[in-house]
Amino acid sequence: MPSVSTNIVIALAVGALISTVLLVLEPLTDFALLSLEWPGISAAYFFWGAVGGSSFLGIAICWVVNALTYGLGAFAILSALKVLREG
Repeated sequence: MPSVSTNIVIALAVGALISTVLLVLEPLTDFALLSLEWPGISAAYFFWGAVGGSSFLGIAICWVVNALTYGLGAFAILSALKVLREG
């Protein structure tokens, strides 16, 4: 079974993939999946309110926060599978 650091890398890759797919599907689905992106969108709005940054930076913040959020979920699932396989 992979080590913890390997699971972290896999989880972050899964989170980045999910975040990318959600950002790509936004205009195609007429923003129907927007509720899945609330953690990142909330962080982007907080950033814009605090410093008034560019929209590109806001989208980047949204992508990173969503990648970390979904990566945390993937890490929890991978860790649970590791425990189930060992025990």
